[in-house]
Amino acid sequence: MRCAVISRKFDLRSYYGKALAQIADRIESVDHPVTEGADTVRIALAWHPHPDAFECYPNLKAVCTIGAGADNVLACPSLPKHVDVVRVVDPDQAQMMAGFVSWHVIWHQRKFATFMQHQRDRIWQRLEQRPASGVPVGILGYGKIGERVAAHLAGLGFPVLAWSRAPKPLPAGLRGFHGRDGLFAMLAETEVLVNLLPLTPETRGILNRDTFQAMRPGGYLIQVGRGEHLVEADLLAALDSGQLSGASLDVFAVEPLPQDHVFWDHPQIIMTPHDACDISADALAATLVATAVAVRAGERPPHAVDRQRGY
Repeated sequence: MRCAVISRKFDLRSYYGKALAQIADRIESVDHPVTEGADTVRIALAWHPHPDAFECYPNLKAVCTIGAGADNVLACPSLPKHVDVVRVVDPDQAQMMAGFVSWHVIWHQRKFATFMQHQRDRIWQRLEQRPASGVPVGILGYGKIGERVAAHLAGLGFPVLAWSRAPKPLPAGLRGFHGRDGLFAMLAETEVLVNLLPLTPETRGILNRDTFQAMRPGGYLIQVGRGEHLVEADLLAALDSGQLSGASLDVFAVEPLPQDHVFWDHPQIIMTPHDACDISADALAATLVATAVAVRAGERPPHAVDRQRGY
């Protein structure tokens, strides 16, 4: 089976050449645009595809993304309605995200930004310590990655609150919330807010003035969802007013972040270049193979997203 490799933002082959080589005996990967035999392409590996990327593949059946989010593929205007979009589910990716988020929660809890400033100013001063039990963490989005993040934080002693669109079963010790009323009920108890939501029309701009105002004063934002979740002006206003004491941002509406953007020099913001976690070559290879097997059998591939929900 042939797989077209499509992206206008990254060289996917340089990132995942190992994964594609692993399965070369079963899936032939060809770089987009395919000039000969485009009608033999039945699956694609894509990330931020060109608007017209899928027009030349009349027999395409499924598109695999390179991450948990599928919004950039679903938004492509040339994606046919009958084509399945498949997410990669990687336990190692979830573990990497859990470690990343936990580091930033502890950064806030233990006031490491203050210690770093004291080091620069040559100030020897101990700070009042707060136990993890006194820092409630609210998680927006309780999917596979959210589950791992929540478990990791709970294991470190943080009270964990989880919000999802609809009710979900939770393990003992976690408190769940859902719907709009549940969102604001959770925010009222939240000091550190972790965004892990998929990007949908309903979640676009969810990190806004109302959200920040509903949190505990002096709260902290960890933004690892999608850049379009955040209303940047509202974050800056919340930091200036003291409603938020800081923010850790890994995703941005425009990437790479423009050199003249205010975030670069903001003293209360920590930035990373969309690098919180990544999928492994093995997980990507397994997803492509499983997708090809399902397409050959005329079945829906595992981890295909719900077009209506967007994830």
